[in-house]
Order: sequence, then C-alpha cells, then structure tokens
Amino acid sequence: MARVQSTCPHDCPSVCALEVEIVDSRTIGRVYGAKDNSYTSGTLCAKVGNYAERVHHPDRLKTPLRRVGDKGVGLESFVEIGWDEALDEVADRFSELSDQYGKETIWPHFYAGTMGLVQRDGIERLRHAMGYSRQHSTVCSAASDAGWKVGTGTKRGVDAREIGEHSDVVVLWGTNAVHTQVNLMHHVAQACKRGAKLVVVDPYRNATAKRADLHIMLQPGSDGALAAALMHALLAEGLADRDYLAQFTDFDSELEAHLKTRTPDWAEAITGVPASTIVEFARLVGKNPKTYYRFGYGFTRSRNGAFNMHAASCLPAMTGAWKYKGGGGLYSNSELFNIDKTLIIGSDVIDPDTRLLDQSRIGEILCGNPIDLQSGPPVTGLLIQNTNPLMISPSSLKVKKGFERDDLFTCVHEQFMTETAAMADIVLPATTFLEHEDIYIAGGHTFLQVTKPVIEPFAEAKPNHFVICELARRLGAEHRGFEMSAWEIIDTTLKRSGYPDAETIYQQRWYDCARDFDDAHFLNGFETPDKKFHFSPDWSRLGEMNSTPPRFPDHYSVIDTQSEYKPYRLVTAPARQFLNSSFTETPTSKKREGRPTAKIHST
Repeated sequence: MARVQSTCPHDCPSVCALEVEIVDSRTIGRVYGAKDNSYTSGTLCAKVGNYAERVHHPDRLKTPLRRVGDKGVGLESFVEIGWDEALDEVADRFSELSDQYGKETIWPHFYAGTMGLVQRDGIERLRHAMGYSRQHSTVCSAASDAGWKVGTGTKRGVDAREIGEHSDVVVLWGTNAVHTQVNLMHHVAQACKRGAKLVVVDPYRNATAKRADLHIMLQPGSDGALAAALMHALLAEGLADRDYLAQFTDFDSELEAHLKTRTPDWAEAITGVPASTIVEFARLVGKNPKTYYRFGYGFTRSRNGAFNMHAASCLPAMTGAWKYKGGGGLYSNSELFNIDKTLIIGSDVIDPDTRLLDQSRIGEILCGNPIDLQSGPPVTGLLIQNTNPLMISPSSLKVKKGFERDDLFTCVHEQFMTETAAMADIVLPATTFLEHEDIYIAGGHTFLQVTKPVIEPFAEAKPNHFVICELARRLGAEHRGFEMSAWEIIDTTLKRSGYPDAETIYQQRWYDCARDFDDAHFLNGFETPDKKFHFSPDWSRLGEMNSTPPRFPDHYSVIDTQSEYKPYRLVTAPARQFLNSSFTETPTSKKREGRPTAKIHST
C-alpha cells in the first residue's frame, strides 16, 4: 500500500513526521511515524496510528447545519443547509450585531485543535481586519511561557536529539512523557542504555515515574521550593559553576544570601520531599553537568505556575549545564523558527486599542462580567474554530450558562458535534489535517514541515482558511491574505521568513532549523537585554502584574489551600489515549482508556 508524507497537527510538542497509508483518494489506512526523521525516529502514539478511525468516523459532520431546536441536545436539534446559506446567515448576523453593539461584540474564539499555522491562526486575520475583539490566549501556556522567557528571554532551548548520545542525566520535570511525548522517550531510552540516569519530578507515580532512577514526588505547586533548595545544596556543596555564573548570569551575593535560607529542611516542609532526597538530587545533577532538563506544562498549572517554571529553569544555569553537549534545558522551541505571520494573522492591520479578551475567562465574559468585558459591549457573536470551550475552559458551569443565552449567536466550525457545537446556531463541517495544506513548527524539536492534502475532503467539509476568506468577502474585510489560497500564503510566508519556497520544503519532507552549538546553548548570550540569564528577573517586562512577584527563585505561596469546602489538591493528569478533548470519539482510544478514574494519595 502506498504511503504519503504528512505531519501530525495536534497540540503536542512532538509534531511527528508521518507516513500515511493511502487506500484510495478518500480513504487512509494505518499511520506511521517517519523512520528517517531523526526526532520522530519511527515512533508514534497509538492515537494517531489509528487515525483512520477518526477521519472515517461515521459521526463526522457532513454538511452545514442550522439549529431549529433546543441548545445542547445534538444533531436532532439541527437541519441541513447549504454552504452559501450558512455563510450568508453568519455574515448577516455578525453585521447586525456589530451595527447594534459595535465591532467588539463579535469574538472570534480559537485555540489549538490544529497547530498548523494557516488553518489555526487565519481566524486572527479576520478579527484584525474587522476590528472584532482580540483574544489573549491564556488557557494553556501563558504562565509557563512567562516563567521560561523571563529568565532566558526567548522560547527555545537545546535540541532534544542531544539526549541520546550525550546526556548523563535526564530530568523530566512536570511531564509524563511516556504517555504524552513518546518520541522524547525514544531519545531518553537511548541515553539510559548508555547508563544515563533518569529523574522524574511529578506529584504522582505515573508511567514515566515508574521508569525513573529517582522519582521526586512533591506536593502540587511546590516546585519553586524544590528548585530553591536544590540550588542551596549545589552552592553549599561546591557544585555550582561559579565561572559560568559570573560570565553568563546575573548571579550575585544577594541571590546567594537568599538561597542560603532555602535549605532542604525548609523545602521538605513545603514539598513533602525528604531533605536527604533533595540533597541526593542536587548531588546527581551537580556531579553530572551534562544534565538535560525537559520541562513540561504540568507543574505550571497553579496560581504560582510562572514562578515555579522560572525557579526550575534556573537549575541548568546554576551548574553550567548549558555549556555541555547533552546539557541545558528545553521547555518549548516555538520561537526558534521566526515565522513572519503577517499574511496569516493580519498583524499589519491590528488596532491596539481594540479590547483584548482573556480566553480563560470565557465563562465570566459570556455571563456579562463588566471587568472581564473591560466595560465594553457584551459578546453577542462567536465564531469558534479549533477548540471546544465547554469541555476545556475553566468554570465549565459558568461557560455553559453563558452559551445558553438566547441573545448569543454562535457559529462553530468543527469535525464532530462536540459539546460546544451542540450549543451553536450554525455548525460548519471542518476538514482534518489530511484534507488540507499547512505549515507546522514544533515545540519539542527543530523541524519545520509543510503538508498537502493526502485525501479528498470528507462529504462537504471545508478547511478553516476557506471559511475565513468566505466570511471576509461577505463582511467586506480587506487584506491581501483573503485573496490568496492557503498554499500561496504558505509559500509567501516561508520566503518572507527566509526559508526556501513551500514546494522545496515539501519535496525534501522537512527543514531542520537547528542552530549551531554555541547559539543553541546560549553561549553567545541569552536573549535578554544584557545577554545574561536572569535569576532576578524583571517580571514587569511581561506586562501588568496582579501581585508582587518574588525577587528571587522561591516558593510563591499563592496557591489555594485545602479546606472543608475544597478538601483536595488536584493535578491535571492527562489521559494517555486522549488529547485534551480530541480522540474521545475514536473506538480504540475509548476502549483502551476505559472509564475516568481518580488517583488519591493515601495520606
């Protein structure tokens, strides 16, 4: 059976290079990881391996739909209509609402259901060209981004392919990589075969922790205390690289005095990790400077998440791990690629005075909270792509209440009748990644990839780019990007960004954007104003703060305390067979995952 190249579009740092079996022009078989991609290395999660179950699922949306019954019921509340009728109705309603309340009453709401730049972010171009409410995408990575960038100045790190051949210790901090980054574990396994040690920092004994030589099982939200105590021990035992600290960081006597007070005994009371274990961990990384830290998102899912990330990110600087092949750290590489997204998002027509709505506050926004609405008009029109807010947004009951408003007009562009689609007035059928073209960059590696459709679209499904451009035409939005095909935008964007043309990259399958050793390891300087790593960062550079952050790496005690009303400390443990709210419809994923379960600590 013939195989055609593609790229996994889902919200995962691995962004796997794929080989897709083609049965005929409308049908795929099995999906495989590309063996000749040096990061993917032929490894692929079972979810995507069985993607035929998703793309050919009988419940995929086939035609545009108009709701004629109650919200939240499902398909029986809808009737089929044509594409022109559906798009005309959406454009007419948005125009009516804009005339009544102003342009900011419309909120194009999106997120990471696909990570392809054109199909994911094109909705921004419509937003900016029309003057609709802007979106601050806070639901996933705002805290972790802030914590990493305030120290390093950028969102990139060391190539994970160094792990297999060069790392002596691998620290997986806040990521259950066995379940969520199978490609990363391929490289970790290579290192362990050479004798490298694996340390896992995670509050529960997950599948990755079970493989670890040392599992640091700490209290949720206490990572800053652990990191500060590790630095105390490194300094106390003479394991800090003072030459590196002097040349590449803002380390000074005030920081050292602060860390002298952050003893392992102090941290034990906060983290629950024995002081002796903290010292053991510090000695392991201090005596093995070729330690690779792979930081995940899990430990930033708390009120002090940004400060936990910053404190943990200080560790490779404290030991000078950045100097060594196989040493240093990675949180995300998404700013490695330097893509000029002007054509995609319409950044040249942004009005900075247009209000910026907080994505994670969608419940409060739809329920009319004047603070979240910034004293502006109510949101009366929603265009939703690539996200299922009724399932993934905070305060789900409030989100549901907001969607139940009779005066809210909602259009959802989706592959399935999700919980959010069931609340819509108009539902449009969407293509999968196998049915449209796009550009992909990665959080977990250094490859840029370009894809083309490998099968014809299912039924009447259309790509996001089509919907955005058709609405723009009806609404009178003006921007060059609306006049271009998706492929033309891909090609022009790549060339503007200093890359070869789209066809060249497609033919060579991927483009490796890895930097040379000195640049990748920040030996030419970090991307902060003074080129140094910042233990004592200027948090104000990231924007307005609601509280005074700690000056140095520390435990920032702003997390919710347990009480009779809130007796549990919860962590957001991902399901192996699902990805956020995706794959919950595929038979194999549902069978393997089984019913939802809760793990409860015994003490």
